[in-house]
Amino acid sequence: MKRKISLLVLFITAFKFNCFCQQKPNRPNIIFILADDHAYQAISAYGSKFIKTPNIDKIARQGALMRSAFVTNSVCSPSRAVILTGRYSHLNGMKDNGTYFNGAQQTLPKIFKQYGYQTAIVGKWHLFSTPTGFDYWDILPDQGNYYHPRFINMGKDTMYNGYVTDIITNLALNWVEANKNKPFFLMLHHKAPHRNAMPPIKYLDKFNNVQFPLPYSFYDDYANKPGLQRQTITVKNDLDIRYDSKIPCDTCEVTKINAWAPGEYQKELSGLTPAERKIWDTAYQKKYEIFKTLHTKSEISRFQYQRYMEDYLRCVMSLDDNVGRVLKYLDSTGLAKNTIVVYMSDQGFYLGEHGLYDKRFMYEESFRTPMMIRYPAKIKPGLKLDQFVLNLDVAPTLLDMAGIKPPTDMQGESMKPLLTRQPLVKKWRDEIYYHYYELSFNLTAHYGIRTKRYALMHFYNPVDGWELYDLQNDPHEMTNVYFEPEYKQTIVYLKKHLTALQVKYGDEEKDFLKKK
Repeated sequence: MKRKISLLVLFITAFKFNCFCQQKPNRPNIIFILADDHAYQAISAYGSKFIKTPNIDKIARQGALMRSAFVTNSVCSPSRAVILTGRYSHLNGMKDNGTYFNGAQQTLPKIFKQYGYQTAIVGKWHLFSTPTGFDYWDILPDQGNYYHPRFINMGKDTMYNGYVTDIITNLALNWVEANKNKPFFLMLHHKAPHRNAMPPIKYLDKFNNVQFPLPYSFYDDYANKPGLQRQTITVKNDLDIRYDSKIPCDTCEVTKINAWAPGEYQKELSGLTPAERKIWDTAYQKKYEIFKTLHTKSEISRFQYQRYMEDYLRCVMSLDDNVGRVLKYLDSTGLAKNTIVVYMSDQGFYLGEHGLYDKRFMYEESFRTPMMIRYPAKIKPGLKLDQFVLNLDVAPTLLDMAGIKPPTDMQGESMKPLLTRQPLVKKWRDEIYYHYYELSFNLTAHYGIRTKRYALMHFYNPVDGWELYDLQNDPHEMTNVYFEPEYKQTIVYLKKHLTALQVKYGDEEKDFLKKK
């Protein structure tokens, strides 16, 4: 009798234990892939006219494509800090590329570590301070180099042979392989296709026979656009013929804004082996021969744009190849079903729109970023979302998807209800707040509000001016209608909501608000 009771107790205990195990969430692995300056216009999932990106597209096709993803501050270091903290630049302390990230503050990897995750970052860090919250880190110093680059591996200088995009993927997959038996959180941060877009040697002949059409807004005259009137990031005036176009022209003019460029270009080339350098010189000598036949400023401008696009897209091809390697590894190891894969850029990028390269401004091509998320266990394939989402939302979303409650001081929203088609607890945002601070390249600090129809921006340092764009009637943001009488009430409404957003996010510094 006693034996029967003991067996019954054992059975009940085992049953309870099994029920608990079944109810306990199976925490997903997470691979967060961040490209640097990868424009949504250069991803075929977003309808690119320039390139096919089948592997990146696969993430969107098998998961969710965010068609209205934006950033809070369109420049490299601040965007990375927002992703790490889920907080706006004025609160995480990283307003521009010239400061150090305070690693003592709460960050996404620290929280994952608290919940038993193995954590790592590989590739571009660009926050200047030592990474914290990671069990493993192997990062590029500052911007890093494309060829046979130097890394800082857990504090130690380390040289790797090869092309940087391949190397970053190698390091990432090696780490995952060694840690795949525990929940892991990996930040896989690529350097490419950041300026000056040095392509892999194997792709130096790609796009040679393609003539890229100029964007609709390429010849924007900047009328009534105070911020654009003084910047120095135009394709026709500010790309360097050596650094950007890779033309070995020792007699070509060096603009003041690019005085550093020729030296940096030679530094990049010094990483090539003799065999690689021979292939490189042969490829770009052909471009130089074309360049020598050009005579007018218009011809050179068109040539600069063509060269800019060729090398940028060659770097994107390598990115796509390496995303494919990650996805293939997950499939081959059986990790795919329980692994969240995110692909996005640190911000958008101009591919000649408004005559620009680079990012920074609140105009659409810079403000908007690609973002896609795959998680076979929870996200149905082919999901396309048009709600406003932000890089600010990445941290709370990944925590929520892992069953971890996001801290209350994170300012982003969890996208989990959107991704899993759950009922929303509260109304999703229908307006976005943006604030850019940096003055590099003669740019102007500015903040603004974006709704589905309008974009209102205030440029306040060193110039003072407002711009309003009616995106329904002017999707390319060509005409500033701020001074048009018919928009007077719209401006009143938008400024009221802009102020409310500044209050909501605690961005009420007197030095810029006094000029409202």
